[in-house]
Amino acid sequence: MTATKKVAFYTLGCKLNFSETSTIARGFDKEGFRRVDFSDFADIYVINTCSVTENADKRFKTIVKQALKTNSDAFIIAIGCYAQLQPKELADVYGVDLVLGATEKFKITDYLNDLSKQTTAAIHSCEIQEADFYVGSYSIGDRTRAFLKVQDGCDYKCTYCTIPLARGISRSDTLENVLKNAHEISKKGIREIVLTGVNIGDYGKGEFGHKKHQHTFLELIQALDKIQDIKRLRISSIEPNLLKNETIDFVSNSNSFVPHFHIPLQSGSNLLLKKMRRRYMRELYVDRVQHIKKTMPDACIGVDVIVGFPGETDELFLETFNFLNTLDVSYLHVFTYSERPNTKAAVMDNSVPKATRMKRSKLLRGLSVKKRRAFYESQLGATRTVLFESENKLGYIHGFTENYVKVKAPWNPDLVNTTHEVKLTEIGDDGLLRFESTKTRVLV
Repeated sequence: MTATKKVAFYTLGCKLNFSETSTIARGFDKEGFRRVDFSDFADIYVINTCSVTENADKRFKTIVKQALKTNSDAFIIAIGCYAQLQPKELADVYGVDLVLGATEKFKITDYLNDLSKQTTAAIHSCEIQEADFYVGSYSIGDRTRAFLKVQDGCDYKCTYCTIPLARGISRSDTLENVLKNAHEISKKGIREIVLTGVNIGDYGKGEFGHKKHQHTFLELIQALDKIQDIKRLRISSIEPNLLKNETIDFVSNSNSFVPHFHIPLQSGSNLLLKKMRRRYMRELYVDRVQHIKKTMPDACIGVDVIVGFPGETDELFLETFNFLNTLDVSYLHVFTYSERPNTKAAVMDNSVPKATRMKRSKLLRGLSVKKRRAFYESQLGATRTVLFESENKLGYIHGFTENYVKVKAPWNPDLVNTTHEVKLTEIGDDGLLRFESTKTRVLV
């Protein structure tokens, strides 16, 4: 390979995918490739796929067309969860040259001896049982925050989910390597680290290749909290049954961990939770929310919820809606159920019509707007610390407080990747908070 070869990356899906794309991209850097934006001319386009929803599947074809429009002779590579689950389907997409599975994606440059367009795409995809080793990853594309992968795979058997089929068994990075990666990130001037994985509350299982836990999630965050150069640590999505009260208590007194939790619920109906094979009932979810609010009254709590799961009647949907309406949470991530191949839910009776799914999704998204507005109103008059991001959006710079309130200010490049103490004063027409500075100096 010559140093003039250009490569571009596109990531679909979760924070974990972004962390892995970044690590894979650094591998290309070491091999002498030049990284460019996906909208630019490149010799190779790598698309990291997602399989959580039907829309992610459909977007793949659109992204391939976009790459070929820029360079019709480009070498197109598909990696990620969809590539592991449906490699033949991706290989049949016009323009795709190479499909790599769960383990092969981390050795991607080994497959690039010939970059000429292929009549038939090559597939290299292991059996998912072979995805039993761990590859550490973190993203550093954004100057403001990094996604740090601490865990991969899942041993849960939720009836709607393909992730265990795409990523294999639950396994963890060693505590030593997590801390090493965190130190590397902090040295790059990045002020916030978001911990990510498939099921991060299960951290410690699979560490050093052992099935039993070598460390707990609590031990992980206690160790990370001692790294002085990290200004902010944020926990990404964590299962309610794995978010222990002692973890919540630790975060409430932490040096670096911020008061923000994202906790999947999926349904407010115990009947549906059982059909989904979730490992908790709604009563436990209430307990977790109440404990967070008791110890951190200003904490932000996000919720994942699925609408249109098989058997979800109007009454059961209203049970979820009313449950969320009365719960002290801050926003919702609403997922419209879509049948995924090789899942138990896909063959369940009492499928919900798609038009009904979309109607219910719209109702819950409206509730999310109401919840976020109420949370923002509760923060008016409070003094918070804002970390400003790097993008100029229509003449404004945006940032987030420690408890995930999004604010904006007129664009000023000097604010990028800096933290400022502000007083939250007003909610704008766009739903974002405005503020006044309480100090002129940048906080360090």
